[in-house]
Amino acid sequence: MRLTLSLLFVLLAAAMIDRAEAIEVNGSKAVLVTGANSGIGRKVTERLVADGYFVFATARKEEDLKALGAIRNVQPIRLDVTDPADIAAAADTIGKTGRGLYGLVNNAGIATVGSIADMSPEEFDLVMKVNVYGPVRMIKAFEPLLISQKGRIVNIGSISGIVASPNLTAYAMSKHAIEALTDSLAAQLAAQGVLVSVVEPGNYNSNIVRNALARMGADSKAAKSPGYAARADRSIYKEPDEVAVTVEQALFEPAPRRRYLVVPSQSEAEITIKKQIEQLVQLNEHQPYSYDRAALVKMLDDALAQETPKGK
Repeated sequence: MRLTLSLLFVLLAAAMIDRAEAIEVNGSKAVLVTGANSGIGRKVTERLVADGYFVFATARKEEDLKALGAIRNVQPIRLDVTDPADIAAAADTIGKTGRGLYGLVNNAGIATVGSIADMSPEEFDLVMKVNVYGPVRMIKAFEPLLISQKGRIVNIGSISGIVASPNLTAYAMSKHAIEALTDSLAAQLAAQGVLVSVVEPGNYNSNIVRNALARMGADSKAAKSPGYAARADRSIYKEPDEVAVTVEQALFEPAPRRRYLVVPSQSEAEITIKKQIEQLVQLNEHQPYSYDRAALVKMLDDALAQETPKGK
């Protein structure tokens, strides 16, 4: 009898733990991450589920979907961001789960190399379809769900959206577009309670160049454009764990910033900030309404006074 009662208590305790875990999972906020199969997307997915969130993780290939499905609190969804039918099907699937959607991370993206003269029109179009049209279509499809939860949109940009390298023309153009998309969308959705941010990573380890060379051909004229060495192996760079941390901050901290620069070194931060200052000078110089140095310094001081204190 004592053994039977002990066993009953063990079973009841296990059931209560399972129920508590189920309640925690069912009550947790859900986030959709595109391009979750590798690189930044995979790190973001792993980070979010480790902290108790539920993730709808998208990928295109069956093996990637299977791998994502093996992670607890992840629901894999087949999705190609260039395919409107895939996006509509994903929206329908997520809507039917009853979880709602708190966050959208527009991470799926591709790179390409080469000058305008060397790049094929097809390659240029593909970069724009994935990196620009993809986020716009995703936002359009999932905006109603995000508004209903007063959620967040996090666009993955790049320091290439600020610093345009000579032989990353199409990629830099696409990431410049994400800058404008973020600002415009933030103004559009503020009244509905949806906050929008862009995370700007520097150079981290990923398969993005390997995939570009596999698509273009490592011996193609574009890949061999003078002045740029396209390295498929990016293992010399850090893993993008700190990018995942930053994405989580943008999704869940009480007062998210509009822009998050996350780079692996001081030199990349310096290049990016100096470029912004250079553009400011170029805009201001020799035009009828130029500001003098004192006025520019005051503007900078006023802007810095609005800066969110570190750690907030």
